[in-house]
Amino acid sequence: MANFFSSFLPLLFLLLISSDFPKSFSSDQTVKTFIFRVDSESKPSIFPTHYHWYTSEFAEPTRILHVYDTVFNGFSAVVTETHAASLSNHPSVLAVFEDRRRELHTTRSPQFLGLRNQHGLWSDSDYGSDVIIGVFDTGIWPERRSFSDTNLGPIPARWKGVCQTGAKFVAKNCNRKLIGARFFSKGHEAAAGLGGPIAGINETIEYMSPRDADGHGTHTASTAAGRHSFRASMEGYAAGIAKGVAPKARLAVYKVCWKNSGCFDSDILAAFDAAVNDGVDVISISIGGGDGISSPYYLDPIAIGAYGAVSRGVFVSSSAGNDGPNLMSVTNLAPWLVTVGAGTIDRNFPADVILGDGRRLNGVSLYSGEQLKGKMYPLVYPGKSGVLSASLCMENSLDPRVVKGKIVICDRGSSPRVAKGLVVQKAGGVGMILANGVSNGEGLVGDAHILPACALGSDEGDAVKSYVSTSANPTATIDFKGTVIGIKPAPVVASFTGRGPNGLNPEILKPDLIAPGVNILAAWTDAVGPTGLDSDQRKTEFNILSGTSMACPHVSGAAALLKSAHPDWSPAAIRSAMMTTASITDNKNQPMIDEATGKQSTPYDFGAGHLNLDRAMDPGLIYDITNNDYENFLCAIGYNPKLVQVVTRSPAVCPMKKPLPENLNYPSIAALFSTTSRRPTSKTFIRTVTNVGQANAVYVAKIEAPKGVRVTVKPVELVFTPAVKKRSFFVTITADSKHLVLDNSGAVFGSLSWTDGNKHVVRSPVVVAQLDPL
Repeated sequence: MANFFSSFLPLLFLLLISSDFPKSFSSDQTVKTFIFRVDSESKPSIFPTHYHWYTSEFAEPTRILHVYDTVFNGFSAVVTETHAASLSNHPSVLAVFEDRRRELHTTRSPQFLGLRNQHGLWSDSDYGSDVIIGVFDTGIWPERRSFSDTNLGPIPARWKGVCQTGAKFVAKNCNRKLIGARFFSKGHEAAAGLGGPIAGINETIEYMSPRDADGHGTHTASTAAGRHSFRASMEGYAAGIAKGVAPKARLAVYKVCWKNSGCFDSDILAAFDAAVNDGVDVISISIGGGDGISSPYYLDPIAIGAYGAVSRGVFVSSSAGNDGPNLMSVTNLAPWLVTVGAGTIDRNFPADVILGDGRRLNGVSLYSGEQLKGKMYPLVYPGKSGVLSASLCMENSLDPRVVKGKIVICDRGSSPRVAKGLVVQKAGGVGMILANGVSNGEGLVGDAHILPACALGSDEGDAVKSYVSTSANPTATIDFKGTVIGIKPAPVVASFTGRGPNGLNPEILKPDLIAPGVNILAAWTDAVGPTGLDSDQRKTEFNILSGTSMACPHVSGAAALLKSAHPDWSPAAIRSAMMTTASITDNKNQPMIDEATGKQSTPYDFGAGHLNLDRAMDPGLIYDITNNDYENFLCAIGYNPKLVQVVTRSPAVCPMKKPLPENLNYPSIAALFSTTSRRPTSKTFIRTVTNVGQANAVYVAKIEAPKGVRVTVKPVELVFTPAVKKRSFFVTITADSKHLVLDNSGAVFGSLSWTDGNKHVVRSPVVVAQLDPL
């Protein structure tokens, strides 16, 4: 009888709780995908696995999309809003959040980072051959030369991943270079099945496999770790040798984004789970919020998944977003994420618009078709009519009677730059001039246009439109000048790159740093032409793209090299090495300028500076951060233990004395003062550095105080010995609101450097900002 009850009672329990599930949803019930964060320790012992528990107590098996058990404990499921709200009250459910759609933040650059063939980080790390980079993106085109495994050694023994097969992707598409590939579509398919703006995966233009139908993923993967490819170019532009930052690093691809339809949190979180289990060392994720809103960390699956990875020693590099130059436009703000903005390199693709009055207006273009050969064509600006859609050259907005046989001026914005060219071509135009508005300033990126076209900055755009309005018979032609190397100044902060201050916690400076992200040559898919337009039938092995999406994998590759050279360094140590050695000057030895304004840029634009790998390999000192430090930071910003656990997975115990968020051991310092203070106020910060250079070393503080601010450091000298590798110091910042001269961002900037008088200068930006009271 006892045996009967011991086997019957669990079954009875399952029957009772499963009877609460809705077997079908009525038409008036809103059904969505939700992600549920569950306290894994609460699982009743009668369930052999968490999956059994979830499907018995929370949702029907057919409703569950993913079960998470590595970076996150919980599951995602398609349920009604009512059911989700009910589950949020379950004692084992720590958090519930709706699945969100994310967007992609859509060679010569390795040398521009300070990498050289004979000596330095490339040779000391064997080009990263023992490190595995996981790329979360649109998949990969595995046949490209960039992913050859020629002369690569065996796959690292610790690798536990798989080569998931599917449409036009077989097991042999993986090799000793591309060692793993997976795809995640359940969140996307669920969203499509619920109706609304999300379309299902169109298998006539997309592959239900890791194969890349978009091109973005192939580009980012080869930027991070592409092999040397000789005679590389994009239809003649940027000709030379294409290679990634870590050419021998192994690649594992996690396809979480789908052509024309973005990426879903539930799938991204599943990819984090898989990648950490598989054994990656670095994760590269050029993805961010598509709504311009930064969610709290406990409601942000990218932040949560990244914490789970970082807490296990995996470096996570993310893109800062392309919504610059607006203030507070930076995304991916969690302090355990490395947030990467974009800068230019010393290569450009100039093109000139030649006006009928003889003036030359300087722009850029990657057009490679039949040249105009100096022939002058009538010039027209549809925006003269006052119709916005016509000024933007939107679909079906142009009158062929007005534009046929002419070069058409189109304003930038609202639709893809290359799509405007297609609209002009369909209407019979022979060429296009793409004019920046005030919001884009002078920031230009090259595009592989399908008709003769040139992009102009805001000032030149205004000039050409003024010419059209004042000339009786305006004419123009476009002169394409190919590839020019040795551009000065470079780097320049890209106009589009996401800017600070940090919209969630301004005590943490974001972005962390910038890297090459403008006109980057890398491998491309065969599924679409270089514009990505369905009508573009051209095929190219390489393409040139711009965006923080391109900057992020530069840092991912750099992290692979540093991890290979210093396998005992934590993710925070690797970030510190990059930040404290970053460059703040250009190749004219002048302060970096902002492309958007032409003026000097600030740490809100570039963080700690531009990535300089030659120096990052030997930083001297590093600022390390432990998992416990991150937990204390979450306590410091007001999270209760339950919310901390949502992020960290482990039950949290916040210190009795509430810590200060600005005391997180970050390689930058941001001091916030109230505008209501009528007398000088001070704030004191504590930092700890670890010596990773010569065992016996003495470092002296060098302060560049922000204007109107007093900065003191105690002690001013740090002495290290073989027995003493860590030293702490205090930084006191005193500001008087009456004497502060703030810039347009509401801040002033300086720096604190520790130098050993030899080759090490360990530099941290200092930001002093005034905050208005809420």
